[in-house]
Amino acid sequence: MSGIRVLDAGPRALLVELASGEVAEAFHAELLRRRAAGELTGVREIVPGARTVLLDGVEDRTLAGRLRSWTVPPLSRGAGEAVEIPVVYDGPDLADVADAWGVAVEEVGSIHARTEFRVAFCGFAPGFGYLTGLPGHLSVPRRATPRTRVPAGALALAGPYTGVYPRESPGGWQLIGRMPGPDALWDPGREPAALLGPGVRVRFVPTGVSG
Repeated sequence: MSGIRVLDAGPRALLVELASGEVAEAFHAELLRRRAAGELTGVREIVPGARTVLLDGVEDRTLAGRLRSWTVPPLSRGAGEAVEIPVVYDGPDLADVADAWGVAVEEVGSIHARTEFRVAFCGFAPGFGYLTGLPGHLSVPRRATPRTRVPAGALALAGPYTGVYPRESPGGWQLIGRMPGPDALWDPGREPAALLGPGVRVRFVPTGVSG
């Protein structure tokens, strides 16, 4: 596999650096498949990042060399049942996103809702997933001036990613809508606590809920 670096990350962990976010997603999916098939004995945690994957609990020190030789198939986004998230497309940055996309304001929600997303990795806040799926030409920049307060449930875009804020926080992403009932994103009493874990397919379903 080209464009890969495998680095030691302590005595029992490896950090794999990939050439792009898309390659990292495909590599993460392949790791999960091989672990399920019993090929990654002892590996306890597989944690994806934007362009990295961390493997913890590595017992076989020859694994690093084998990882470099893998042939990883392209990511299949159609595998597994999708989590459906209700959303109202009424965000304050709809006009800016529509301008960046070259479409009418009312088209932003329909384009976004027709897209099938996948959680590439998690971070920023408990329950926050970085979702990929939008074509590259629909990538939008962060806001020049971040907001000091973004409400919980805000549906946002930045670069190639879509995300839903699980709690109120500052943020510089473009806000295009909101999820009613965002508490479902992170529930410490549930296993797993995060609704959106790496590899999960996601669909946004427009709803008429207002207020």
